[in-house]
Amino acid sequence: MSQPTTTPDASSSARSRRTTEIGVVTSDKMNKTRRVEVEILFPHPKYGKLLRHRTVCHAHDETNVSHLGDVVEIMETRPLSKLKRWRIVRIVRQGAQQALAGEGEAAQKPA
Repeated sequence: MSQPTTTPDASSSARSRRTTEIGVVTSDKMNKTRRVEVEILFPHPKYGKLLRHRTVCHAHDETNVSHLGDVVEIMETRPLSKLKRWRIVRIVRQGAQQALAGEGEAAQKPA
């Protein structure tokens, strides 16, 4: 006779089952969309040599925070557009553009 109770853990466990990948932003020219390349290393079935395989994912970035060269973590999501099936969860490491921007400021200061 008692009604089943829903716990918040049930919804969070469903979200945690989504696939996450780590890749590099290769294009930030679109608004709220980033092109992320995920690289996979795997051994050749016969010879054992490590081979590289790249997968291109278009990921949603609501606040346009990530930029070219950033290493980001992306998570699967529902289809957001024709190509976007991923969203950016966090920036793992800033890319080269932010480092170069800081370099110019240091060069302008007199020593």
